[in-house]
Amino acid sequence: MFVVTEDDAAAIRATFEREGELSAAMELRRRFPLIPDNATARQHVRMIAGWQPLPVTPGPAAPQRPGKKR
Repeated sequence: MFVVTEDDAAAIRATFEREGELSAAMELRRRFPLIPDNATARQHVRMIAGWQPLPVTPGPAAPQRPGKKR
């Protein structure tokens, strides 16, 4: 298991779009040297390339404090 930062993912996606899957797999293996082979790296690259940003959701509303009635 490994953690992919947004910077890593952006670099891998850019390489994938610019140069193709194999180059992106090499970029992934350069950043994560413990990935054992190109077949595994290519599977991970396809997953990372398909990621979409999460939708921005508003945070929870602040609870209303009971106040004086007018």
